[in-house]
Amino acid sequence: MSDMQKTLQQEVTLSGIGLHTGKEVKLTMKPAKENTGFVFVRTDLEGHPQVEADVNYVVATERGTTLEKLGVKINTCEHLLAALVGCDIDNAILEMDASEPPILDGSSKFFVEAIESVGVVEQNTAREYLVVKEVLTYSDPATGSEITIIPSDTYEITTMVDFGTKVLGTQNATLKNISEFKEEISSARTFSFLHELEMLLDHGLIKGGDISNAIVYVDKDLTPETTEKLKKAFGKDNVSIRPNGILDNLNLNYPNEAARHKLLDVIGDLALAGVKIKGKVIANKPGHFVNTQFAKKLNRQWKLQKKKNVPDFDLTKEPVFDINGIMKLMPHRPPFLLIDKILELSDSHVVGLKNVTMNEPFFVGHFPKEPVMPGVLQVEALAQTGGILVLASVPDPENYSTYFIKIDKVKFKRKVIPGDTLIFKIELIEPIRRGIVHMQGYGYVGDTVAVEAELMAQVAKNKVD
Repeated sequence: MSDMQKTLQQEVTLSGIGLHTGKEVKLTMKPAKENTGFVFVRTDLEGHPQVEADVNYVVATERGTTLEKLGVKINTCEHLLAALVGCDIDNAILEMDASEPPILDGSSKFFVEAIESVGVVEQNTAREYLVVKEVLTYSDPATGSEITIIPSDTYEITTMVDFGTKVLGTQNATLKNISEFKEEISSARTFSFLHELEMLLDHGLIKGGDISNAIVYVDKDLTPETTEKLKKAFGKDNVSIRPNGILDNLNLNYPNEAARHKLLDVIGDLALAGVKIKGKVIANKPGHFVNTQFAKKLNRQWKLQKKKNVPDFDLTKEPVFDINGIMKLMPHRPPFLLIDKILELSDSHVVGLKNVTMNEPFFVGHFPKEPVMPGVLQVEALAQTGGILVLASVPDPENYSTYFIKIDKVKFKRKVIPGDTLIFKIELIEPIRRGIVHMQGYGYVGDTVAVEAELMAQVAKNKVD
């Protein structure tokens, strides 16, 4: 899949009834600018207030995930959000004239079909990812539910459900890649147990239910009284139980449709973390409460990752420049050449690497009993990495040199010692003009910032004697 953000090519509208509110609702999905995310707009309310699909706005998780911002609610948002994620969309405006998207058939199928009918367009801004580097877990002792995420190059999800009933038993479902969402998951419909359905009907809590949008697993005797309630609710002359233990209002799309729908819910709820995910999710007995609590954890992890601004790269990949390539670009030579590899290079950023070893000449006299890489040399290494960003863009780099004009906002946040691998990330603060380069640089050891500085340098052609 592309690493650029995506949105809808044009707007598309669906209408239907909200499952819990029973209200007619018109949903219009519209294209949105880069970095918008998913934003609900209540067109039925004065001022058309917005509610972002943000886990920090979750206020209820019974029978669906409810968002609320400044008193404005969005109910049962998970099936729509799952469809957007499953169609590889990053940004969309979701206008509704009621609080709840249409339930349709209880799955994401019709949302996906609507999106595909207008198409998806690539945008001009790169995606950001929450790259999972360590195992994260959330568990709910009260229900035995647990969600874990482990490192993976793609977004994978496995769900395991066990409701302690013979009729449903234990089911598993797996999505190896989000690109398979349409075929494998999107048409898995919501489900209920008969005892829950009867309670909901008695309390008037599923006003929008009909015979087409919920699988009902029969986990109790179908008494004459219950049969009459169901006939009335479904508008049928008769109801009966199929041999597989479900009511005869519909047929299963998959033998493990319940587990697949739970997987759909996980995707929709984790969309509220606000970022694309690279990791494998393993959810045991998931539900909206545990899903959204886990989404909060992922959201916090994402904010921490952004704050640290740690570059994500693969040290095993072929470097853009090895030491010989660097020496072709730069005039520096050992012992004053302070970078070993260039890992990434674009028009606006560069990532370089230095292996810090005990045989560096500066360790001989700099705290010899407790060797520490001098801070001034860390800044010099940052500058050399930034120099590559500039010199790689000229046809004859051997005829140019890079000179400091200003060093500002320098901070040293941890000692750099022998055995460390220093990763330098330099980004342009503004475009290069008249040979003046304004850069922000960070040096990392692991996922910790060791040094940072704002650098300004001038690239000048060498004088020829």
